[in-house]
Amino acid sequence: MKNNCLTIIFLLTVIVTACNPKFKEPNIDKGNIDASNYVALGTAMTAGYADGALYYKAQQNSYAYILSEQLKLVGGGEFRVPFISPSSLGIGSSNNAPSILGNRTDCKGIVSLGPVKLATQGDLSIIGNNVYGAQGPFNNFGVPDAKVIDIDKNAYSNMFYQRMASSPSSSILSDAVAKNPTFFTVMLGLNDVLNYALKGATADSLTEISGTVGVGFEASMNNIIDKLTANGAKGVIANIPSIKSMAYFNTIAWNALALDAEKATSLTQFYSVLNPVVVFNEGNNGFIVEDNSQPLGYRQAVEGEMILLNVPLDSVKCFNWGSLLTIPDRYFLSLSEIQTIDDRINQFNVILKNIADAKGLAFVDTHTFFDKVKTGYNYNGVSVNAAFVSGGFYSLDGLNLTPRGNALLANEFIKAINEKYQSTIPHAEATKYPAVVFP
Repeated sequence: MKNNCLTIIFLLTVIVTACNPKFKEPNIDKGNIDASNYVALGTAMTAGYADGALYYKAQQNSYAYILSEQLKLVGGGEFRVPFISPSSLGIGSSNNAPSILGNRTDCKGIVSLGPVKLATQGDLSIIGNNVYGAQGPFNNFGVPDAKVIDIDKNAYSNMFYQRMASSPSSSILSDAVAKNPTFFTVMLGLNDVLNYALKGATADSLTEISGTVGVGFEASMNNIIDKLTANGAKGVIANIPSIKSMAYFNTIAWNALALDAEKATSLTQFYSVLNPVVVFNEGNNGFIVEDNSQPLGYRQAVEGEMILLNVPLDSVKCFNWGSLLTIPDRYFLSLSEIQTIDDRINQFNVILKNIADAKGLAFVDTHTFFDKVKTGYNYNGVSVNAAFVSGGFYSLDGLNLTPRGNALLANEFIKAINEKYQSTIPHAEATKYPAVVFP
């Protein structure tokens, strides 16, 4: 009887085991790349700039750093980053501290949750403190604020580059090439339009398409890729997302001037004696913005125009900006300005795709990906979109990414690498990375 029971148990085990499906994990394969010496060339997103500043934890969560961790699964080596001290609060381009989410009180005494600075200024000790000797040579050449035309500029006077430069006379590109990369990523070009857009098209300028290295976008980008590939390195080029997909330009609606019936009537009467005449209605209305092409230098914003995220909201709420007083041009982008910026991005993106194709490099269409984020989608059951604070993608500066956003961007690079080079590099699990941290 005992033997019969054992036989039955054995047969049941065989049957159950036979019915269980067997899943074969895909083989991890490097394909046609050598990831042993990976170098990343880029700007703020590459560096790990987030929440308006560069700081240690953000550097650890840049898309380039996350990608380097995945590349280690196919033979990638050490990825050196010019880290800011973990004990430092970090510093932004305006010597500011990073933002966190906290309670803030507006001019009407109303308390709400929003970005607040960790301190009145950033850690100024970072400026002028070169870390190349202690930490270099580096693999991450993400330099906030750098344009394509700056990358091969000797003695480039950018405070983020000066702290990591190999010498006072070196360039970002010469340092990157000196690392003799076997594999590289390049995500450049956004600052060639963004610096102009962030000033409401009132200062700075769009980089020209034509011109010599250091002047024109096309020649400068060709120079970068020629030097990176001179020794046979393979890599990836990413194109430029549209500013229209970014939280910084989409959070404050053009028609967010909310009026009751009495206020709408009063403002309509005020503007009835002026030229141009503006009519207001109960509900949402377009802001009054500065426009020097108009007789009195103002007009009402129209659909599709952008109020920038840095507009002083207390001035709007309590001091009549956007109603009796104009919102200054530096906080506003008109339809024609947006179109000019968008056209230049599209022209740059054609150049980037042509270079990638000519050199046989992988290509990441970040323009399409960022548009997808703006529309919103689900990733492994988690909603991701471009909404400021709540969307999970953009950090508290509305321009750069959360750790989760960076992981999703790193996966776009991995998709392009796998497709071009027949590799099977696993994706990062983006849900393991945090979005905006709520108090």
